[in-house]
Amino acid sequence: MEFILVVLPAFIILAIGYIGQKKIKIDRKSVSVTALYLMYPFLAFRTFYTNELTMEYLYILLFCLSLCFSLLLIVLTVSRLRKLGQTKTSAVILSGVFMNSGNYGTPIILFAFGSVGFDYAVIMMVIQSILMNTIGLYYAAKGSVETSGMKDSLMRIVKMPILYGALIGIIVQLSTFKVPEFLMRSVDMIADATIPTIMLVLGMQLASLSRSAVKLKSISGIIILRVVISPILACIIVMFLPIEGQLEKILIVLSAMPTAANTTMFALQFNTDPDFVSFSTLVTTVLSIITVPLMLLLVS
Repeated sequence: MEFILVVLPAFIILAIGYIGQKKIKIDRKSVSVTALYLMYPFLAFRTFYTNELTMEYLYILLFCLSLCFSLLLIVLTVSRLRKLGQTKTSAVILSGVFMNSGNYGTPIILFAFGSVGFDYAVIMMVIQSILMNTIGLYYAAKGSVETSGMKDSLMRIVKMPILYGALIGIIVQLSTFKVPEFLMRSVDMIADATIPTIMLVLGMQLASLSRSAVKLKSISGIIILRVVISPILACIIVMFLPIEGQLEKILIVLSAMPTAANTTMFALQFNTDPDFVSFSTLVTTVLSIITVPLMLLLVS
């Protein structure tokens, strides 16, 4: 029951976005652009400004990089064998490689492992944010029907303010400058509203799906990637890193989280098969009600 109460707020926000889109017909692209360009940079700044860099960042960074590129290699190999187009390949990468270790994973880790575990989850959230806002953005832009070539994809990434928010956050943290409290209050207000807005966008996108747009069978590979392959790879990776105890368990549990909600926003922004990505996010999130407790049981 307590676990249901942890994940219930996410589903309530999704439902609000879904109902709002059905009743009001909101321009979801405008809301997505607002979150991506005006709000997300403040969340990125706060995340990197308030979390002190430690040696554990290095170990978790190595874990995240190894997991990300392993999943990426699997997706690219299978996509080549199945001769998928670039748009579909990018949509599969967004859905299968990047997990929701932030707004969904961190409260679950707090519930299961306490405050110390929560600190580890925040570190992974920070690193996952970097990967999602570089590699994820690159493939979202590359899969866009309006994008041609690597140069165009990279230019789209350079124009994203999220990266500059994260970079400024790191620079300010490493400097002796302290952001005035009145400014941080404004940053906090915008940052706190970012994740709920992203979840609303996902709910609105789900309300816009047509019955024939995406079938459950078409995302079976995403489910296998997120629920089975990702945690297995995580178990293998931690064996080769100086990681043990609670941190090891936390990284394995986070590796099995559902598809990141942010990927829907990227897919919608660049028109990279947003129906497929949003439906993948919905299904893996619903399944996580069963799969995440099972993973917690296995690691314990």
